[in-house]
Parts: sequence; structure tokens; C-alpha cells
Amino acid sequence: MAVDHGTGSITRIWTIVLTAILVPAAFAMPWLPQWIMPFVTTAVAKGLVVLGLMVIWRAGLVSFGQALYYAIGGYTVGLLGVYAGMTDIFLAVLLAGLAGGLVAAVTGVLLARYREIFFAMLSLAFSMILYGVLVKSEALGSTDGIPLKRPTLLGQTLEPSTRLLVVYVMTMVTALASGLFMRVYLRSKTGALLEPIRDNEIRVEYLGASVRATIYGMLVLAGILAGLGGALTALAVGHIDPTMAYWTMSGSFVFATVLAGTGSVLAPFLGALLFEIIRVVALQHFPEYWQLILGTALLLIILYLPGGIWSLFERKRAEAA
Repeated sequence: MAVDHGTGSITRIWTIVLTAILVPAAFAMPWLPQWIMPFVTTAVAKGLVVLGLMVIWRAGLVSFGQALYYAIGGYTVGLLGVYAGMTDIFLAVLLAGLAGGLVAAVTGVLLARYREIFFAMLSLAFSMILYGVLVKSEALGSTDGIPLKRPTLLGQTLEPSTRLLVVYVMTMVTALASGLFMRVYLRSKTGALLEPIRDNEIRVEYLGASVRATIYGMLVLAGILAGLGGALTALAVGHIDPTMAYWTMSGSFVFATVLAGTGSVLAPFLGALLFEIIRVVALQHFPEYWQLILGTALLLIILYLPGGIWSLFERKRAEAA
């Protein structure tokens, strides 16, 4: 699937529309129902993780371990507040993103050497190792997790309602900046190598490009995005626990990636939002069958929209042409 070349005009239109919606929405949040702000914030924060997964998928790889970096981001924010007394919201998120990238830089040395099922299972193994450490460590909150210290902004402690608004705006700005950056990355020479790597690594090597170095850089970038997503989710929820690193969390990210498709940098956020809507509605109205509903939704997407939701926009453009 082409990287935004086939949907360039549509992507530009939707970028403008998205910006026009999100900016006023950030100011309208205090007058909307209270549950909307944390819901949207969490969905968009998880969309950052899905954005990194989308890039990995374009190279023909599927990671079942992105919850590792997601949890690293969340726990970085929590532990900085508890043990270092660092509660500044901007600095905490920045360090969380760097922590996610640092861990990805370490695990990526090994992951970049593997492909297909071996890559998927190895990434899952790393995530479950962290989960085991978190569950067994009392200093890290064990199974109960850790409540976050009240964050500060420019030295001022944020009240709960103000905190939600600040985290919401910060999440939207981070998502927009990440989306624009990834758009540039995918249009660069390095980003353009991802799909050729998926199709034929040997030919890419013959062109003089290093497949392993390209994949390694891609993994680090995805780790940074997941760390940012975990930090913003933790700030929105106000609590961290080992389930952030559990395999079901990684599975939900893969689900959202399949749901969205890889046609645009906007697709991951759309997929994450739709996934959260399906999950919440299913849990609320059919608590005993919500997993069945999620599985059915995934099955329908695979059967009838194998390119994800974004493929609908691509079809409309093809029909218009």
C-alpha cells in the first residue's frame, strides 16, 4: 500500500478538518459531559502507540509487545513523582518518551534481527518480562499499581478538573505533532524503504540500504511514540498498574491497527478511537459478551475491509478518479 501517495489530497483535507475540530474542542471540553475528556484523551494517547505500530506493519512486521514501551512511559511518569518528586507535566511526558525510546533502543538490537512470527513472539516476550517484574515488585506497586502524584504546571499544582484539560490539550498537540512528523518520515528516503523491505529485503540491500538499521530506527521511533502514549494515558487516568504491560494491551493495539489500516497517519487515531468506542459500548451494554463483540468486529474487518477503515477513503478516491 502506498504511503500517502494515493491519498495525498484526502489526507491534506482530513488534516485540515481534524485540526479545525480539535482546536475548538479543546476549549469546549469544560462545558461537555465530564466523561468525554478522559475518554477522548485516552483514545488519542493510545493512537500514538498505534501510529508506531502502523509504521512497523508497513515493513511487514507485527509487534505484540508495544505494551512494553507503553508501560515504560506510564511508569516513568509515576515513579518520577513518587521517588524523585518530579511532577512537572511537560518534563514527565518528555522523559517518558525518551525512556520508551531508550528501552526500544536496547530491545531493538535483538528484534531487528528477526522476522515474521519470531519477531512477534520475541516482542511479546519482552513485554511479559516487564509485566512479571511489575507484578512481583512491591516497590513498583505490585498488582495494585501506583497512584500518580498530583501533577504541576510551571510550579503550580493542578486541580483534577484543570489537570484533565491540560492533559487533553497536551495529548492533542502531541498527536498532531507526531502525525505531522510521521508524515514527513514516511515521505523521506528511510520511510520509503519500509514497504520495499516488506516485499524483498535482498533487493533493498542491493540498493545499498541497510535493512537492519532501517528497522532498528523504526523500532526506536515506535518506542518513543508508545512511551508518550503511556505517559499521557497515565496522566489522564491518574494511576498506573501492571496491566499496561500485559499481552492483552498489546493485542488491543494490534486490533486498532488492523481496524484502522495503514493508508494515512490519521488512520491510527481513528482506529484507536473506534476501538475504544466499541469496547466501552460492549462493556456497558453487554458485559458478559464484550469479548465476543470485539472478536466479531475484528472478523468483519478482516473479511470485508482487509485494508482497514481508511481503505474506504481510498476506494472513494479511486472511484472519483
